[in-house]
Amino acid sequence: MTPIVILAAGSSSRMGTPKQNLYIGRHTLLQRMVQAATAASDSVLVILGANFDALAATINDTNAGILYNKDWALGMGSSIKLAVSHIQLKHTNTDTIVFMVCDQPYVNAELLKKLIITAGKVKEEIIACSYNGIMGVPVVFKKRYFSELLTLNGKEGAKKILEQHMEDVYTVPFPLGSVDIDTEEDYNNLPAGLNL
Repeated sequence: MTPIVILAAGSSSRMGTPKQNLYIGRHTLLQRMVQAATAASDSVLVILGANFDALAATINDTNAGILYNKDWALGMGSSIKLAVSHIQLKHTNTDTIVFMVCDQPYVNAELLKKLIITAGKVKEEIIACSYNGIMGVPVVFKKRYFSELLTLNGKEGAKKILEQHMEDVYTVPFPLGSVDIDTEEDYNNLPAGLNL
């Protein structure tokens, strides 16, 4: 079993409204990501913080677990630490974790399954998506790096660990990973074909 963690605790300060609740077609960004994750894994954990009640209410009828990060304002590192601690406590046999965010609208179940399958085949301990010449989320970390994930602070995301261990990273091409939604302009520029 490979848990998938959806990091969705931020306040969307650049957007001015919770981007997790922006609609693309019939579903919100957060709902779309939960649907993709639950189709790829039997274990999905959503980390929420800002706007907890409003966001949790939109996914209460799914199979995803929900955790509240009281330290969400400190940054993504606090959500990653919370997720790893929870998984190690509740699922002691876990040896891989997928981390994803909720503002990459092109992430789907097929991509998440590919990452999980790839992790089981390659010797590298980190499997990251590659787009626009960078490596990023969604990303799989094997057990060797759980302790390092627990040392992240504040706004540090897992990218710091990728950069420190480039020799141990296997990449999966995901060109559309470069499309994310941080501002109202980003949202308004999404192609109509994405409205599924």
